[in-house]
Amino acid sequence: MSYRSLKECVDDLHAAGMLARIDEPVDPCLEAAEIQRRVYAAGGPAIYYARVKGCKFPLVSNLFGTMARVEYLFRDSLEPVRRLIELKTDPSRAVREPWRYLSAARAGWNTRPKRLSSGPVMAHETTVAALPQLKSWPDDGGAFITLPQVYTEDPDRPGFARSNLGMYRVQLSGGRYEPNREVGLHYQIHRGIGVHHAAAIRRGEKLPVCVFVGGPPAMSLAAVMPLPEGLSELMFAGALGGRRPRMIRPIGGSAIHADADFCIVGHVDPTRRLPEGPFGDHLGYYSLAHEFPVIEVEKVYHRPGAIWPFTTVGRPPQEDTVLGQFIHELTGSIIPTVLPGVSAVHAVDATGVHPLLLAVGGERYTPYAPRRRPQELLTEANAILGQGQLSLAKYLLIVAGEDCPRIDIRDIAAFVGHLLERFDPERDLHFQTCTTIDTLDYSGGGLNQGSKLVIAAVGKKRRDLPTSVDAGLVLPDGFRDARIALPGVLIVEGPACGGESDKATERFCRKYDRHAAINRFPLIVIVDDAEFTGRNLRNFLWVTFTRSDPAADVEGIESFSKQKHWGCRGSVVIDARRKPHHAPPLVEDPGVSRRVDQLAQSGGPLHGII
Repeated sequence: MSYRSLKECVDDLHAAGMLARIDEPVDPCLEAAEIQRRVYAAGGPAIYYARVKGCKFPLVSNLFGTMARVEYLFRDSLEPVRRLIELKTDPSRAVREPWRYLSAARAGWNTRPKRLSSGPVMAHETTVAALPQLKSWPDDGGAFITLPQVYTEDPDRPGFARSNLGMYRVQLSGGRYEPNREVGLHYQIHRGIGVHHAAAIRRGEKLPVCVFVGGPPAMSLAAVMPLPEGLSELMFAGALGGRRPRMIRPIGGSAIHADADFCIVGHVDPTRRLPEGPFGDHLGYYSLAHEFPVIEVEKVYHRPGAIWPFTTVGRPPQEDTVLGQFIHELTGSIIPTVLPGVSAVHAVDATGVHPLLLAVGGERYTPYAPRRRPQELLTEANAILGQGQLSLAKYLLIVAGEDCPRIDIRDIAAFVGHLLERFDPERDLHFQTCTTIDTLDYSGGGLNQGSKLVIAAVGKKRRDLPTSVDAGLVLPDGFRDARIALPGVLIVEGPACGGESDKATERFCRKYDRHAAINRFPLIVIVDDAEFTGRNLRNFLWVTFTRSDPAADVEGIESFSKQKHWGCRGSVVIDARRKPHHAPPLVEDPGVSRRVDQLAQSGGPLHGII
């Protein structure tokens, strides 16, 4: 449906039975966030919070909490957008089937922003302190906007065409920010706003910034779209929203979305940074306080009847998981046009997205080779790691599609099994060291610092994967509780990590040679808690790939280095124990949990929902 406002969307969901209302007062400090997490986990409806303690504005959460609800929100525009994407992958379709693509032409028209001189969002002025002060986790450094739409334009070429709309973290309070005058802006590397910020620094100018909150839901979804640099998210928002984005262009300032519920207008001084954070983030840990840009606030606007949408992030899955799934379903067919030879890429949500990528490529150029080995797969892996946000990956597992044409990249256990049956640990481990990783990932040596590991597998099956532990398996002193995580994957509980001088994993590897029975397992993972890690696939993925940095934490039995290439003749061993430099995991406040429990009791507004 072509919603003109967030209120129109909320009313539509309520009429369709997809939204529940809470009339009891809810605290924006921790309580609202815990309600959201629990409702999402239960597959529940969107939630409208009519009364918010300390704030006159109502809240809404879980708008994107299920795929069915997202598809409902965009039910009238999904088909035209899919047609546009089809034309992107094969423009000749428009000639062969012109009637099929009439809706795509209408969607294309909606990509053009519409200029206005005024709009609903500018009807009222307020202050930063009067906005909902939402805090999601106990050790967060203050209140944050969790569904912001941060709008900037290219200082070298201003205008809508090269604008950027991104969902970058905005801290409203806490830290060293001057109340009502400053808010924090945290963006990760390889984000479009960084290009604009760099241009402003080079020009010695302040960068105008507008932070929109609310408005038609297409704007929020557009803000998280991984579009190529220089392609405006406003265009996508218009196509998906089914109407042209209405933008106000004040004299001398950044454009304002006329239909947003709230707008913070300001600028970033290129010479100033302040500590931002901590913040409980989507890897399941706190991202710690670091210096980031500051938005100096000029105006805060809101429309009549404004509603504040929010979400929470934390250990996956959360609401952002659904957005990722929706984007994949919508744009997955474009991958072969951007990455020749690659048929599929999957960022594994259970690891926090960036730590682990799976990919299906192909060895197209050497079909005659008598002994197949990864060749083109490595070229394709480099191409994947050169693409925008995909470049933040730590582990990339890539296989040749011709070896198993029906392989399902979203069946993670089967994919990992296929790779482990075929890879050669002496040849097929390829590291990139002293490089960048996700800003939110603290497994490396510092902010944005870490390494990458590509594991490529091609050809016939080399080994059978064991599914049980030998009764006679002897572990080194200090190691215990060996158990199966997946076929071919052994997890072993190790001693607590003592810091940089800790050599426990090396000691584990020296216990064995290539002939030891333990090498039946091509992958061994050392963990702090084997029972927790082995309880389910989700736990295994989260522990293994969020608590390890490849160059520092990947070892092997009978490892060697030859001509700068590292490999091993026995099992690959990953040290996934918690290290002293890692960020702390997220834990909910027990008192808040008890209050939310009361809302779920018989007669409470959440009874039958959570």
